[in-house]
Amino acid sequence: MPQPTILFSTDFSHASDAALPHAAALARQKEARLLIVHVEEPPLAYGGGELYYGLAEPDTARIRAMLEAVKPADPEVAFEQRLAMGDPAAEICRIAADEGAEMIIIGTHGRTGLFRLLMGSVAESILRRAPCPVLVYRETGHRVGQRPATAGV
Repeated sequence: MPQPTILFSTDFSHASDAALPHAAALARQKEARLLIVHVEEPPLAYGGGELYYGLAEPDTARIRAMLEAVKPADPEVAFEQRLAMGDPAAEICRIAADEGAEMIIIGTHGRTGLFRLLMGSVAESILRRAPCPVLVYRETGHRVGQRPATAGV
């Protein structure tokens, strides 16, 4: 019987960083391989490159190095890293189907309002298209609808 696979998608954000320990723990519990995936969008889709911590231009070698740094802290968790190119939601779902993944785990920024409308939601798109269950991890520290505190008010 082949080893089960859990797909963990990273965009190198704090939300993804926060979700990784949960993905690794679940992979260990299920004795599954953790497939760590990053999808690089075609260069025209980047705009300011803000998802890559201020990189002005997408640099595949640098992105590959960033992906290689994403690994479970637990040495007992089997993992593989994969860099893909295309629409993130479509590629994540395609890879999950091709690999027979039992689950997809993603971190979410929890954006709302105009920003979400303009940027779209990769997590939401994955939820609609996924060939398997999806665990969406939202980083703790704020509640939905909670506004940031303002000084002097």
